Amino acid sequence: MKVIQLHQQEKELIQLAVENNRQAQQQLYTQFSPKMLSVCRQYIKDIHQAEDIMITAFMKVFVNLQNFENKGSFEGWIRRIMVNECISFIRVNKKVKYIEEETYLEESFNNIESKFSIDDIQFLIDGLPEGYKMVFNLFAIEGFKHNEIASLLGISEGTSKSQLSHARKMLQGQINKLKNYSYGTR
Repeated sequence: MKVIQLHQQEKELIQLAVENNRQAQQQLYTQFSPKMLSVCRQYIKDIHQAEDIMITAFMKVFVNLQNFENKGSFEGWIRRIMVNECISFIRVNKKVKYIEEETYLEESFNNIESKFSIDDIQFLIDGLPEGYKMVFNLFAIEGFKHNEIASLLGISEGTSKSQLSHARKMLQGQINKLKNYSYGTR
């Protein structure tokens, strides 16, 4: 019963926000902004730029709130807007290069050892070239399929697979360096 009640409260809050109730909009922002900032941060290195993008994306959320049809999760709908805003920002402000390759390696990027902190992992992901980083985030973190990534970024499906493979190889190399360093072998 609580699930239904919580869902109903969220639905009512959304309806109030659609009617430009500033208090309801503030509540939605307060509820979802921490998670959405972390989504933006996955794509954008600079925390201040990530915050700016998140705020811009929230403006789009509130402008388009009446288009939310209560199909699927509201958080997922907001997350999609955040990801699209990050991709738009990267496209406009940076020249993202994708390496076209017909073949790709399907490397397994297994569990990262628990001794690495989230900050360590984010640092490694931040070190990836922009194209690799975007595809890696969309595939590994957001759960997009290669055909969806290709469509979203305007690249071929093979390029998406290639970028993911290269990102995994690069991350695995960096993880191995960290392991060697922490074990004192380097």
